[in-house]
Amino acid sequence: MLLAPGALWVIVLYIIPLFLIILYSFLTKRVGGGVDWSFTLESYQKLFTFDTDSLFINNFVVIFLRTFWWGFLTVAICLLIGYPLAFYIAQQKPATRNLLIFLVIIPFWTNLLVRIYAWKFILNNNGFLNTILQTIGLKRIPMINTSGAVLLGLVYVSLPFMILPLYASIEKFNYAYVEAAQDLGARYFQTFIRVFLPLTMPGIITGSLLVFILTIGQFVVPVILGGGKVMMVGNLLALQFGSAFDWPFGSALAMVFIVLMMGGLVMYIFSENRKRVL
Repeated sequence: MLLAPGALWVIVLYIIPLFLIILYSFLTKRVGGGVDWSFTLESYQKLFTFDTDSLFINNFVVIFLRTFWWGFLTVAICLLIGYPLAFYIAQQKPATRNLLIFLVIIPFWTNLLVRIYAWKFILNNNGFLNTILQTIGLKRIPMINTSGAVLLGLVYVSLPFMILPLYASIEKFNYAYVEAAQDLGARYFQTFIRVFLPLTMPGIITGSLLVFILTIGQFVVPVILGGGKVMMVGNLLALQFGSAFDWPFGSALAMVFIVLMMGGLVMYIFSENRKRVL
């Protein structure tokens, strides 16, 4: 009975929509949107019929590869920025530490759409950064509607989701292990690689998974900062359900995307369980 409200919430908002996506992927496209209730494998046949001369298939593969590449790249950048920052926060006094964590959380108080539009004004051709460049006598640099702007937006959105798990892992670290390693003759770099890094790995893994999943599902950032010129899987799905009015094919794309993600997570969980057994 205590689990009933949460279970109902999961069923209504997650299980039923997922079931509808699976069902729609096997139905027939209706002109003008919607589906006809005649079951077919046409969407999956269209998806897995690889024709090297097909412009759509080539674009589809490029979009998927780009999405996953940017996911890994965003994770790497957030980790390079977030790990030192989380370590610095964990070393501070409690009052300063709480203030810094508060500053990390503050962006969540503002709607994501508003924050991304703020970046659009900053990166615009007549925006804040280009105004500064012109003031000091330099030429304007095209920043908006570029891959760099999209990557910047992805990192900006995802960075707090990397910092918080890292901070939670580093803050609980027992520095007696570091002292023991140094007493045994280990240098600072060796201590970090062999002691500190492995023991804070749970925070790295959790933050990386959160950032990766959040990044590859992004829709708003490529639309606003990319100007529609940079497409990711989220934009491709929106295109199929929107202007293309091909709900079955959009559902099939979503199912392939979900299966790839779940396959990666299952492989990761399996490898972690195997390490624990060994």
